[in-house]
Amino acid sequence: MAALEQGVKGEQWFTLIDKVYSERNLLTAYQEVASNDGAAGIDHQTADDWARQLPEAIWDLSDRLKAGRYEPSAIRRVQIPKAGTNETRPLGIPTVRDRIVQTALVNVIEPIFERDFAEQSYGFRPGRSCKDALRRVTHLIRHGHVHVVDADLKSYFDTIPHDLLLARLSEKIADGRVLSLINSFLKAPVQEGDQSQIPDAGTPQGAVLSPLLSNIYLDPLDHLLAKSGFQMVRYADDFVILCRTAEEATQALSLVQDWVTTNGLILHPTKTKIVDVRVEGFDFLGYHFRDQRCWPRDKSQKKLKETLRTKTRRNNGTSLKAIIVDVNQTLRGWFEYFKHGRPAVFGRLDGWLRGRLRSILRRRQHKRGRGRGSDHQLWPNDFFAKQGLFSLATAHVLAVQSSRR
Repeated sequence: MAALEQGVKGEQWFTLIDKVYSERNLLTAYQEVASNDGAAGIDHQTADDWARQLPEAIWDLSDRLKAGRYEPSAIRRVQIPKAGTNETRPLGIPTVRDRIVQTALVNVIEPIFERDFAEQSYGFRPGRSCKDALRRVTHLIRHGHVHVVDADLKSYFDTIPHDLLLARLSEKIADGRVLSLINSFLKAPVQEGDQSQIPDAGTPQGAVLSPLLSNIYLDPLDHLLAKSGFQMVRYADDFVILCRTAEEATQALSLVQDWVTTNGLILHPTKTKIVDVRVEGFDFLGYHFRDQRCWPRDKSQKKLKETLRTKTRRNNGTSLKAIIVDVNQTLRGWFEYFKHGRPAVFGRLDGWLRGRLRSILRRRQHKRGRGRGSDHQLWPNDFFAKQGLFSLATAHVLAVQSSRR
């Protein structure tokens, strides 16, 4: 940040492009991209392919940016399933080269905006996480904020107006070459199959720049709600406003509706609602909140089951030990995020998984159908525990005991 301060006048930063095309910054950016191990873009180049071209590729990239000759490639768009539904959402995959440049841009401009971001914004920010946002929601509910505006911005990433976004960026960035570079990424063609189009709005999910740009665009809403005395918790485009009374919640929703309309966005007409958490509850960041309790929402449990199903098919030919090692990886990662849920959920999921493992063992004895009552005696719960199967219920008991010490 100290290096940036040399190019600041008032609240605007000048001469930032040299920080972007710095060979050191680009090499750091490459290392970050390589560590994420993402899919290849339309040029089919992977981060490993790039590694074989270093350092010449970094020198060439720096020269192009310095001379103003850099042009982004088209973005490869794929449709990925939405967890727990039959719907899909678009994911944009830039080339490795474009991901490197976007990462270099983020390294330079993120500190400029980060220092003024609102406290209630948690998504894609250094030192903040989903769990911080969830803890804040839990704290507010326990302290009487039981009327909740459960807001949903319809297709947020695809609808951000480019002109308003660039105007917001130019409030702090006065380097025209940096703004032009960002605009070139916003206008990069999007290719899906044999169809290609140039977007007139939005920033693609999957692009390195998109999380930061999305936070920049919604930051004025964060500050507006805070200044108006409302308790908002936002993670990227997912946010809730927790109020003490239904009247406050109605006022907060009206304020959000006005701001959203003025800024070219759309609140989902059916998914946006006001709920009394003591009665109805709401979903946020994978959890379902009701009263003062929370647990993994139905879609989160369904997604876990879908993952485990692929690893526990009855015709799985690997050893039981190998299957258990594989499913344990999934279970441990899932539990680390959802361990704050109520106990009954974990016991049910454990039982469901053991049933699938019994079905595998049953098939290996040339028996048909799913695991049945007698199979519980043949392969009891202790049998799977001795095989090393991770138990969500046991892990939850241990986690609760540890938290009480």
